Amino acid sequence: MSQPLATSTLPADPSDTTPTVRRRLAALLYEAVILFGVVFIAGYLFSTLTQQRNGLTHHNLLAAWIGLVVGLYFVWFWTHSGQTLPMKTWRLRVVGANGAPLSTGRAIVRYVLAWLWFLPPLALHPLLGLAVPQTLVVAAIWFVLWAATGRFDPQRQFLHDRLAGTRVISVTR
Repeated sequence: MSQPLATSTLPADPSDTTPTVRRRLAALLYEAVILFGVVFIAGYLFSTLTQQRNGLTHHNLLAAWIGLVVGLYFVWFWTHSGQTLPMKTWRLRVVGANGAPLSTGRAIVRYVLAWLWFLPPLALHPLLGLAVPQTLVVAAIWFVLWAATGRFDPQRQFLHDRLAGTRVISVTR
């Protein structure tokens, strides 16, 4: 006797579609490689258009520009397909907590909250007068702690996803 075909490809439990933390971190590493190129091109464009001759000239404006470009990159991909190239490669998609595609506002909130991966330890650098090696150690510890929020969350979502009302799901082939 043959088995009947399943009527739905969605699992009964929504947490079954949640990727592992390891897979999400692998996609994050790939995302960093892609962002290197995005940031390089944005920085080159900025320095060319402003005729920047020194790295200290307009450095705050450059930082804001890079933050805007990276934000536009993520928000555009998350609202149009729910996936950046690394997310497609690792078969991940970001959706709202209810499974719906992200609105622009929700994608912006997710982008801003995702900066919590990096900003707290970097803010301690000038506040506590830490040396660069100490800052890197603090950043590494913070990164591990933040990644642990995905490991200990019942639905395996990182804290910024929980706060933004989003979740990352696995995509079937």
